[in-house]
Amino acid sequence: MKDINANILIIDDERVIQEGCKRILSGSGYLVETAGDGERALEMVSRESFDVILLDLKLPGSGGMEVLSLLKEKDPEAIIIMITGYPSIEGAVEAIKLGAYDYLPKPFSPDQLRLTVKRAVERKRLLLENEYLHRELKAKCDSDTIIGKSKPMQKIYEIVRKVAPTDSTVLLYGESGTGKELIARAIHNYSLRRDKEFVPVDCSSLVETLLESELFGHVKGSFTGAIQTKHGSFELANGGHFFLMRFQI
Repeated sequence: MKDINANILIIDDERVIQEGCKRILSGSGYLVETAGDGERALEMVSRESFDVILLDLKLPGSGGMEVLSLLKEKDPEAIIIMITGYPSIEGAVEAIKLGAYDYLPKPFSPDQLRLTVKRAVERKRLLLENEYLHRELKAKCDSDTIIGKSKPMQKIYEIVRKVAPTDSTVLLYGESGTGKELIARAIHNYSLRRDKEFVPVDCSSLVETLLESELFGHVKGSFTGAIQTKHGSFELANGGHFFLMRFQI
């Protein structure tokens, strides 16, 4: 089974290492990009978010340790694997202290690379799940149970059971307080995506200047006021359901 939906960045000044790692990881279903130095890598990270970063210790210009510190400054949750042809206990300890997730000495086999990256991707997914659960707990209502045995409610239950197994977009409408979000959650719970996340977003709380950031996220320093990296609602809902709530006054 291939690993998908993970974006990997390889930072190494040796083209053969870049291409070799890219070929191996692409074959496992990852989306892979490369950079030959720290400056280029930092530029790329400022534009997009990477699930896992492989960083060579020896780089032209800014060394690997300096780049590691700068990457962690931009995104404290960045999952970074240090790779080097000059392994040492001291180097490994220093890298871990600076925030590296793991340390991979050269030469490494394709299986070693795949296993190390797989563990790192799982760690990233765990961080995203924890953030999702934090949001869920914060927004949790006192009750999330649908109550009602009337004929109209029975008809709604029947519709929920019909649409839940499909991939169709569903429009729910009704007055405020009638339980649209509860029905949306019921559809999610009956669907084939029940093991993934259900992410509701209140459209009335989205201001134009922060719309893109809320939905797609941003990296630290990408604009004034971006003091930390934020994962967007679309990323959190990946593979699950995204519920846009719109209120009329």
